[in-house]
Order: sequence, then structure tokens, then C-alpha cells
Amino acid sequence: MRIGIVCPYSWDVPGGVQFHIRDLAEYFIRLGHEVSVLAPADDDTPLPPYVVSAGRAVPVPYNGSVARLNFGFLSAARVRRWLHEGRFDVIHIHEPTSPSLGLLTCWAAQGPIVATFHTSNPRSRAMVAAYAILQAALEKISARIAVSEYARRTLVEHLGGDAVVIPNGVDVGFFARAEPRPEWQGGTIGFMGRIDEPRKGLPVLMRALPKILAAHPRARLLVAGRGDEEEAVASLPRELRARVEFLGMVSDEDKARFLRSVDLYVAPNTGGESFGIILVEAMSAGAPVLASDLDAFAQVLDQGKAGELFANEDADALADAAVRLLADPARRAELRERGSAHVRRFDWSTVGADILSVYETVTAGAAAVATDDRATGLRARLGLVRD
Repeated sequence: MRIGIVCPYSWDVPGGVQFHIRDLAEYFIRLGHEVSVLAPADDDTPLPPYVVSAGRAVPVPYNGSVARLNFGFLSAARVRRWLHEGRFDVIHIHEPTSPSLGLLTCWAAQGPIVATFHTSNPRSRAMVAAYAILQAALEKISARIAVSEYARRTLVEHLGGDAVVIPNGVDVGFFARAEPRPEWQGGTIGFMGRIDEPRKGLPVLMRALPKILAAHPRARLLVAGRGDEEEAVASLPRELRARVEFLGMVSDEDKARFLRSVDLYVAPNTGGESFGIILVEAMSAGAPVLASDLDAFAQVLDQGKAGELFANEDADALADAAVRLLADPARRAELRERGSAHVRRFDWSTVGADILSVYETVTAGAAAVATDDRATGLRARLGLVRD
């Protein structure tokens, strides 16, 4: 099967959606399918052979963060060229409601189109205002996938229609086989994410840290991710700042080793999450997980059976749970065992097969993907022609 996948966010800046698309593409390639991924990327960015650059992206506030997106007439022309040259059996777009390549592809293509909805942001005035424009694109979609029940519920409430729930995938074996690093072991708490993005929750963890260290003076917080390290510890008493170690950005291999090494992985995210891939990766690596009780996180952790939950943004609740877990190796071992059993449903062998089944359903008896000849409509939607 010839599969075209559209990535909405810049390939230059790592993120959960980009990793999902990368792993999905490589899974299908291993099965013998032909895959091409269209993604925003700077000219000097090294790209895998299956990725086609759609040009540079620009930063845009989106879903409580800053997304690097690619949109406009030049991008639309690149989308049409990619569609024409690809001769795809199916197109799989991600985040079709964001102002990105996915939406442009919906407008430009006709034929079997699958769309995955990752986001679960509340209904906004902008979404209401854009509904008429979005509807024309959404009506072209042959099948919808939501990465969680929370994301599906958001889709149903905001845009109508329904979707099949297929979670993000993880190579469970890759994390389970990783070798721990001795320097990251021994009373360590792990956090991974963008340091200066408030919704990732590091400030909540920093507020909890003094109470944790009072009970466990030898504990350390290991932080993996990019951002302003000095600002991150500014709220901590000076004598405690040495208990925080910043690792910067880590490779995929070191991410797995990091998660295999820590005594406790904490996900204090405050919102804007529709799934929680890092929780699945942590459980795959055997790390006991403590996470905020966001709806999406609770679903990933089987309502607290595969990992513990604390009240969102409650630093005291986080501290109390962390203190208890660090003092209870038997409970941590129980969480490891439950987490390892629970993550099997998220392995690519299951997730990839489910997505392929959706492709097979929409392509059965259908013509291949082609460009939509109604180019004037696309020009009008981009505001490049006058009535």
C-alpha cells in the first residue's frame, strides 16, 4: 500500500505527535508498505529518507503551547505537488483542525482520507468562528481516529461526528530492554518535558520538592528537556538546588535508559493533554508512575490501577504521594508489574494493526487519492482571491 502521512508540526522540534508519526511510518515501512511523510522542516534539518519537507514553519500559539506550523499559499502548492507525485492509496492526516498542512491536505485531496485527532482543547471562539471553513474539509474525511476517549469526546462535542479510539503506539520492547545508567539510579525522581512550558507542570513539582526532600534528603530530581534551567529552580531555596540535575535534551536511547533508571517518574502536567505518551513509555521501561489526575492521564493509567494519581496542580498532594512511594519499595514494585502488563495494549504490534485495518476499510473498492481540481475554492479559503 502507498501511504501518505501529513505531519502538522515542524520536524525540527521534537514532540509527541512528531514521534507518533515517525514511529508509525517506520512500522509500516518494516511491513513492506511505501510511506511518505510531508512535514514542515528547515532547509538544513537532516530528514529521514521517507520525509518530504514542506518548508519552514512559524511559531503559533496553539492548545496552551507554541506550535510550529506551516500554512499559506506556498504550502498549499507544495501539498498539491506532493499529492500528485505520491499517487497514494490513502492519506493519513494529523490534527486536521489546526491551521497546518493537514487542513491544507484536506482541502487539496480527494479519495481515501484518514484523520487522527490528538488534541483535547476546550471549545474556543476561534473554533466556533472557523467551523464553517473546517466543515468543508472535515466532510472529505473517510475515517476518524481519536487517540483517547477524552480526545474522542472533544471531537464529538465540538465538531460533531464520531471517531474510533486508537491510542498512540510505543515500542514497548525498546524501553523494556534499555540498560539503566548507574548515575541516574538511587532515590531518583524523573521528569521529562519542556522546562519552560507551564502546562508540563514542572513548577508544581518544584513547589512539592522541599517537602519531598525533607522526608528523603538523599533524593534527587532528574530533569530531561530543554528550557531555562536557572529560572526553573529560582523558587527553590538555594540549599536545595543542588538536588536538581538538568540533563538537557536526551536521545531516544537515553530516554529509555532514563526511564529504566529512576525510582519514580512524575508527570505533573496541568492541562492540554489528550493522551500521555510519556506515561506509556515510563511504564514500558518499568518506572512506577505518579501523575496528575487529568482525564487523559487517568485513562492511560487505567484509573489509577497502573500508576498513582494526585489532584491536578496540588503540590502538597504530589509531595505526599511521592514521599510515600519513595519509602515503599513494595508498592513501587507492584506498580511496575501492573504497568508492564497494562502497556501491552499500546505496543505498535497492536496499534499499528488497528490503524492499518482502518486504511483497509477506507480503501476497499475506492479509487486512489488525487488532487481536487477545485483549486479556486482553496484559493478562496486562503483569502488569495476576491469574490
